[in-house]
Amino acid sequence: MTVPSGRRERKKAATRQKIADTAMQLFMERGYDAVGIRDVAAEADVAVTTLFSHFASKEALVFEQDEDFEKRLTQAVTGRAPHEPLIPALRREIQALVRHCTANDAAPVFRMIDESPALRKYDESMQLRHAESLATAIAADLDLSQTATACRTIARFVIDAYALAREADDPEAAVDEIFRMIEAAWEIGRPS
Repeated sequence: MTVPSGRRERKKAATRQKIADTAMQLFMERGYDAVGIRDVAAEADVAVTTLFSHFASKEALVFEQDEDFEKRLTQAVTGRAPHEPLIPALRREIQALVRHCTANDAAPVFRMIDESPALRKYDESMQLRHAESLATAIAADLDLSQTATACRTIARFVIDAYALAREADDPEAAVDEIFRMIEAAWEIGRPS
């Protein structure tokens, strides 16, 4: 997460983080469905309106690093060195994200997501949004010259790679296996 530069921005970021941390603590202690927005606001010592100025919904509290995830993926496309192949850059970023999310302290969070229909639905819509952002970044790279369909397909594959590897017994091996298929699909889709 980028560190805000001004005092006001730092205070806003600190309040946002406090709310997110408080929510996650309450969700882990009591269960997601047993905790309401008012509970989180009271425990974080903020008004409900303040909570909603930082988070659009209760589900968003669980996925508070959503924007960073999306930025990291698009940055893997836009920030890579000139002439660096796309797929290895995306593979490295997905590998790093999978390592982060498969750390021991992340397992209870993913279990909570899997057990909640509302969180699963939110996660699915978030994944579609990430795929669209990634596809847009890929399509904007003039050096890649792929069709919109190819860009959207590869973006979806990459997002699915993250989800599948996260759930695998050996996440690193899963990323390697999945990205061999993504690389093959990318090559097949290249214009002749």
